[in-house]
Amino acid sequence: MPLTAKDGGAMSDLWVKKSIEQLRREAAETEHGLRRALGPVALISLGIGAIIGAGIFVIIGLAVQHTGPALVLSVILTGIGCAFAALCYSEFASMIPVAGSAYTYAYATIGEFLAWIIGWDLILEYAVGATTVSIGWSGYMVSFLRTLHVPFPAELARSPWEKTMTVNGVVVHSYFNLPAFFIVALITILLILGIRESAGFNNLVVIVKVGVILLFIIVCAFYVTRSNWTPFLPPNQGTFGEFGWSGILRGAGLMFFAYIGFDAVSTAAQEARNPERDMPIGILGSLGISTLLYLGVVIVMTGVIPFRRLNVPDPLAVAVDATPAHWLSPLVKIGAILGTTAVILVMLLGQTRVFYTMAYDGLLPKAFGTVHPRFRTPYKSTALVGFFVALGGGLIPLRIVGELVSIGTLLAFTIVCGSVLAMRKLHPEISRPFRTPLVWFVAPMGMIISLGQMLGLPLDTWIRLFVWMAIGFVIYFGYSRRHSILRLSSRESSTATPVTKTKI
Repeated sequence: MPLTAKDGGAMSDLWVKKSIEQLRREAAETEHGLRRALGPVALISLGIGAIIGAGIFVIIGLAVQHTGPALVLSVILTGIGCAFAALCYSEFASMIPVAGSAYTYAYATIGEFLAWIIGWDLILEYAVGATTVSIGWSGYMVSFLRTLHVPFPAELARSPWEKTMTVNGVVVHSYFNLPAFFIVALITILLILGIRESAGFNNLVVIVKVGVILLFIIVCAFYVTRSNWTPFLPPNQGTFGEFGWSGILRGAGLMFFAYIGFDAVSTAAQEARNPERDMPIGILGSLGISTLLYLGVVIVMTGVIPFRRLNVPDPLAVAVDATPAHWLSPLVKIGAILGTTAVILVMLLGQTRVFYTMAYDGLLPKAFGTVHPRFRTPYKSTALVGFFVALGGGLIPLRIVGELVSIGTLLAFTIVCGSVLAMRKLHPEISRPFRTPLVWFVAPMGMIISLGQMLGLPLDTWIRLFVWMAIGFVIYFGYSRRHSILRLSSRESSTATPVTKTKI
């Protein structure tokens, strides 16, 4: 749509779009920009690092209380829903290989204003997601230290608004979650040092935690008791979500958290060596491998111990303890610690790359897009995001931040699926190295499943989302709309603001 020359513009300015050609030109400007260092294996590892974390090590124990051994059906259902979204992400990632994920896709299809909304939403998803997982990391680390008979002050293991119980049964008030703050600060430094170093660390972590999960499946499979799978699907208890088929749906909703992360692969598009080919491989490959691992864990876990005993923060460790293979329990805790470490890394990586792209477009201050001359990473935004995420991990209770992650992710999935349909209709001539199969079925189903899960979330989660979005609207109309590079570039060339990839 045409832009007005007047400051402020008309309402039609809200829907101005970037052309695919412009996005591709931006992606080609890499000489002084982000380093292209990631191949298909690294991208798959990046996705697995984001997906396999708190979900498989913690949430799985909660979800099984609604399904019984039939949790395997919830895993399959959730995997199918995420696969619909992953196929849409793959088409966009190959067609528009630019950092920014769903934000960039929305900018090319439904306009700047909705692109800002999804970008602001992604900030919520990744930042709050990293905060949530850092709190989980803290719990596993304190538990592991206790296993080694290394005491850790209970007052420094939770947020100030929580109480905790010492090993002696004494309830104490906490002051700060020091381990959560520490791990985020450490990963922030790692991300500033460079994407290659970060990816190398992530690859090592993924190898270890996948190895631990495979070891759990193989070892514990020898101690499966078939009677623990009976009844496979317990009858409904008269309440929606308490076993029966409604329990399968409730379990799928809970297990969705375990799948969050594959979309973060798309934020690294400008750091992929061959994004048109490798991005779909990274997204779909990581999702497929993670789903197979989830199925193996669920089948074995529910076979070695009655599912009602798994309603604990460390269900895999409890399952191991129910077998003679007690030596495996510390390894499972190590896998959980490394797993959540990798999730925090990928979440912070995705967050800063979204900031980088929005700053390049002028929607955020230039500092968010400044690339370090040596490390070639957006170091200022990484440091700022890392500080606030670390502070949130130290101060905010898990129950508050955890609820916001799913709704932000589901909103992103909905917009991406809808945008794929819009692009097929508006620009069928655009080259698509990867095309979503059966797009007129896959994309609507992705939208329906995502919206359905959003509607099932609690009211207070929606209220927090609206408050967050209201803050975003103030920033957009107060700053971003006036500094939009796309809008400014439509004016006389003498007043246009030139941009480069080194100093945004």
